[in-house]
Amino acid sequence: MLRIVTGVTAALLSAGVGAAPSTGAQPQIVPIRQIVADISPQRIEAHVRKLVGFQTRHTMSDTVSDTQGIGAARRWIKAELERCGAQAGGRLQVAFDSHVAPVSKRISRPTEIVNVVATLPGSQPQSAGRIYVVSGHYDSRATDVMDARGDAPGANDDASGTAAVIEMACVMARHRFDATLVFMAVAAEEQGLLGSGHWAQQAKLNNLNIAGMLNNDIIGSSRGDDGTVDGGQVRLFAEGIPAVKEMSDGVRALVATGGENDSISRQLARHVKQVGERYVPGFKVNVIQRADRYLRGGDHMPFLAQGYAALRFTEPNEDFTHQHQDVRVENGVQYGDLPQFVDYDYVAKVARVNAAALASLALAPAAPSQVQVRTAQLENATTLQWQPNTEPDLAGYRIVWRATTADQWQGAQDVGNVTEARLKLSKDNYFFGVQAIDKDGNVSVATYPTPLR
Repeated sequence: MLRIVTGVTAALLSAGVGAAPSTGAQPQIVPIRQIVADISPQRIEAHVRKLVGFQTRHTMSDTVSDTQGIGAARRWIKAELERCGAQAGGRLQVAFDSHVAPVSKRISRPTEIVNVVATLPGSQPQSAGRIYVVSGHYDSRATDVMDARGDAPGANDDASGTAAVIEMACVMARHRFDATLVFMAVAAEEQGLLGSGHWAQQAKLNNLNIAGMLNNDIIGSSRGDDGTVDGGQVRLFAEGIPAVKEMSDGVRALVATGGENDSISRQLARHVKQVGERYVPGFKVNVIQRADRYLRGGDHMPFLAQGYAALRFTEPNEDFTHQHQDVRVENGVQYGDLPQFVDYDYVAKVARVNAAALASLALAPAAPSQVQVRTAQLENATTLQWQPNTEPDLAGYRIVWRATTADQWQGAQDVGNVTEARLKLSKDNYFFGVQAIDKDGNVSVATYPTPLR
């Protein structure tokens, strides 16, 4: 059994997260359009086909062979990230994150679960501890979720997401960002979200500031099960109110003020949609207002459970003959998750949306904290206040608002480098948010205000 013992905290600390940058590591204006343009469908296709070539990447498959099974797959992913990281200047820190999963419903024997984690440390000391995570899962399955030997190519589910993450890491490693980016190929998604679950749990235990998580799972096909081709949009799933027995104070404040559509994940989704559609013109980010597909889940779910903002990208129309199926021809229909059914130009578009959003988030200031609405007196205006940000390149703040029936922000007003602002709009009729802006024009996610009584 391959034994790699690296914890999430150790890996991030060794990568310099939270530490002062080395000499010469000063933040730069990063050309987001160039990052988007550098995403290559050809390289994504090569990565998908390489992953499919391991025949199966089932969680309990071979870990010794260099050509077959999950062990060979994870070693190749790590080597590929190390190779492109070295070419980009050596700042991309790549490590295995490992734990042993006990016997459970989908694990028949104690099994080592190994995530491949590539960390690009932030260059600004005040922002380096703020972390954005992007993931795809590299394990695969056949019809029988316990079949560790049969052919399970997993081209779309989820070599597509893994290939996109590798491509983003290799392109973005050439640039510097204020905040830290973590690119993850996670394991054991099909066995119960075990790889992402362990990483998210350790992140919470170690008080890591995960400011946003993007999960890419089944992003490979523009063709639905009815043959309809739709390469112009992607679904972005965003949780509102979490389905828990006991509400936190924050969730209770959302409900009390009608802010069910203003959870931290919905705020992150608004930002991703706005930035993604700006930098990938003609491509729609379709925000779906639920945590995932109906009663289904993915690797963002453990992050949601730990209280982090987390989203899932998935193609617009799934074809279930190419998902969780043994490879076979039946009644003239080809079953199986094969690479010929992946649209690599489409995957590249989704990867570009991810990359643009991640770059924007990691360059921008943190979302303002302790944003509140003054309620001491009745008036047909709204006064907001918040705590000042600490970034040295902060330029000021922006108030955004929308009607209570609107999903996206409709208005905005820059208010300068202040910690209080009054608008002649009624808090009864609009939802508000506060964003931070730096001197290069990078804008944070909006923070929803709570009442100041």
